[in-house]
Amino acid sequence: MKVLRTLTLISLTAIALPARAATDDPDWNAFGHVLTLVQTFVRIGAQPNPDQALADVLAGRNPETNQAIASLFAGATAEMPEEYRARVASIGRDLASYALKNPVSSAAQTISVDRSLQARKDLTAMGLRYFDEGQFLDAVKRNDQLAVELFIAGRGVNLDARTWNGRNAADIARDNGNTQLAELLSRTSPPRK
Repeated sequence: MKVLRTLTLISLTAIALPARAATDDPDWNAFGHVLTLVQTFVRIGAQPNPDQALADVLAGRNPETNQAIASLFAGATAEMPEEYRARVASIGRDLASYALKNPVSSAAQTISVDRSLQARKDLTAMGLRYFDEGQFLDAVKRNDQLAVELFIAGRGVNLDARTWNGRNAADIARDNGNTQLAELLSRTSPPRK
């Protein structure tokens, strides 16, 4: 939910910018670029998992957004001395890098309460108990990606639960050769102390 709030805040801030841009630019180029950014963030917010799409924007892997930002930056700094323009660009890159390295929320935190409740219902319908760590580890052992994702979303088990020989869910997935599941579990498991 925090990602959604952040995207909404960015979108609303961007909406405030066009009023000045439209009066200064008869071609409304700046307004068009701002609309592109707003549209991009609204689309990201509408996705079921906006984290990856937002990470792509922050990492510069979205050409449409890159062009809009570059054009807005060029227009905003056209009369600025080169040394200050370079500093502003550097600050922007640093902010994007920081945002990419320190997301607003982790994947485990972005799952809404509604999603958790639905995941618990789905696990129950599958004959599983959302709070049973043994069943969670069994789902990992049999490479049941759907059940594992539902256990994560249900937030009822310790994601760092261990077997009798000390292996956690990510270790089991790696041993099974399921790198995708191991990566998911590594991202969502609590940090080790």
